[in-house]
Amino acid sequence: MRFARPLAVAASLIATAILVTADIPATAGGIEFGPSGEAPKAKPQKKKAPPAVAPVPAADGVATAAPPATPSAPAAATPAAVQSPAVPQAAGRVSTKGLPPPPAPRNCKTSWAFDTWMRDFRREAAAEGISQRTISMALDGMTPDQGVIARDRRQGFFAQSFLDFSAKLATPNRVTNGRAQIQKNREAFDRAVKEFGVDPSVITGFWALESDFGAGMGKLPIMRSLVTLAYDCRRGPMFRDELKAALQIIDRGDMTPETMIGSWAGEIGQTQFLPTRYLEHAIDYDRDGRPDLFSNATDIIGTTANYMNHLGWRPNEPWLQEVRVPEQMPWDQSDLAIKHPRSQWAAWGVTKADGQPLEKDAMQASLLLPMGRYGPAFLALPNFDVYLQWNQSLNYATTAAYLSTRINGAPPMRRGREGIPVLSIDEAKELQRQLAARGYDVGEIDGLIGLKSRQAIKAMQIKYKLPADSYPTLELLAALRNG
Repeated sequence: MRFARPLAVAASLIATAILVTADIPATAGGIEFGPSGEAPKAKPQKKKAPPAVAPVPAADGVATAAPPATPSAPAAATPAAVQSPAVPQAAGRVSTKGLPPPPAPRNCKTSWAFDTWMRDFRREAAAEGISQRTISMALDGMTPDQGVIARDRRQGFFAQSFLDFSAKLATPNRVTNGRAQIQKNREAFDRAVKEFGVDPSVITGFWALESDFGAGMGKLPIMRSLVTLAYDCRRGPMFRDELKAALQIIDRGDMTPETMIGSWAGEIGQTQFLPTRYLEHAIDYDRDGRPDLFSNATDIIGTTANYMNHLGWRPNEPWLQEVRVPEQMPWDQSDLAIKHPRSQWAAWGVTKADGQPLEKDAMQASLLLPMGRYGPAFLALPNFDVYLQWNQSLNYATTAAYLSTRINGAPPMRRGREGIPVLSIDEAKELQRQLAARGYDVGEIDGLIGLKSRQAIKAMQIKYKLPADSYPTLELLAALRNG
C-alpha cells in the first residue's frame, strides 16, 4: 500500500512526527500506479485457493537471530467477529503503525556479496521458525533484480505539483468506478462500516489509487522484488522484515511463490499490502478459509478496513474538508503540525468552499495549502493522520483523501489562481541546498519538497517577512541566493 511503517504513537502526533523525519516520498517502497484513471475495469476473476505448504521442522538457528515467533502470542487487532479460525494471525513482531525508518541516500552502494548475504538471511529465517521447505522453495536460485533497484532509486512521480499529481490520479473515471464498487459490494461495505467504522468512499479511494480496482497490481514476482530490496543498501533492514513476513505467508499456506505476483516494491493485492501488513491484518472476510487480496472484493474491503482501524481511524468523522481562505490571515498557522478548532479557523475568516460559514465546533483541524495561499485549501481533520500513515507523500495522502471526498459526493475542488509557479527539479534541489546550508535538515537533496522541507521553508519565509504558507517559490529562492 504505498506504504506506511508506523510508530505506536497517538494519531494526533503523526503530523508532528513527520516534520522531524526525512522527506520520504513513499511509505515503504516505491509507488507503481496502475493504468490511468480512464482504463477499463479489470474483469472479476474466479477465486482459486493456492495449495497449502506443509511446514517441516526448522533448522537450528544462529546465535544472533531473533527467537521464533510464539504461535500462542496475541493476534493482531482484528475483531473476533470477523477473524477466521482457518487463518491464524501472526504475532506483531514488526510494527505496522507509524513512520518508516529513513532510507539511505539514493546513491548508496551495496558493498556486500549477494551469495554471502543470502546465506546469512536463510540462516536467520530458519532460526525464526520458517520451514526449510519454504525457504528452499522461495529462495533457491534467486538473484537480485537490478530493474527493481533502479525503480526504487527514481520515484520521480512525486516531484510533480499537487495540482498535476491529483489531476492524473483523482480522475472522474475513478470517482465513477469507486461509486460503482460501493454499489456492487454494498453488503461487504455495510459490514465494514459496522465493524470497523471506515466509510466506503475511503476504502474505494485507496483501492482506486493503488491498483485501479485490480487492473494494475503489477506483474513481477513479489519474492524476487523483496529479496532485491532486502539485499540493497537503501532500505535493507526494512525489507528484510518484509521478506521474512512473505516467507511466513507461504509457510502457513496462504500463497505460493508462483502466486505472489505484484508490484516492484513487493506489495500484495489490490490495495497493495506489504507482507507485514498482510500477515497482521489480512482477514478472511467472506469466511471461505483463506484471505484473498488479489481477486476477492469482500476480503479486500474487510482487510483494508481492518488495517485502517488499526491505524486509528475515527468512525463517523470526516477526514478532509475543502475550504476557502481570506486574502489576509496568519499564514504561519497553515501547518500540519499546528491544529486549531474549526471555530478558530472560522474566526480567521476561513469558510466552506462554497462560501458558506464554516462549522464553529471544537473539532481539531490543520490548514493544508498544498500549492500555497493561492491554490486549493483544505482543513486536514484528525482522520487525515491515517492517510499520512498509509503513505507519507503529502501529494499522495492529500490526493487520496480528496478522491475519497469526491466519491462521497463532494464537488471538484477549486484550483485557485491560474498559473501558480512551480519550481523545477533543479530549482527545488537548489532550494533544499540553500536551506541545508542554513542548518535545516531537509533530508536528501532530491528535489522532492516534503514535509520537512516545507517546515524549513516556512521558517525562512518568516525570517524574510514573506507570507509563511510553506510553499516553495522563486521569490524565496531569490531571497536565499541574496541572503
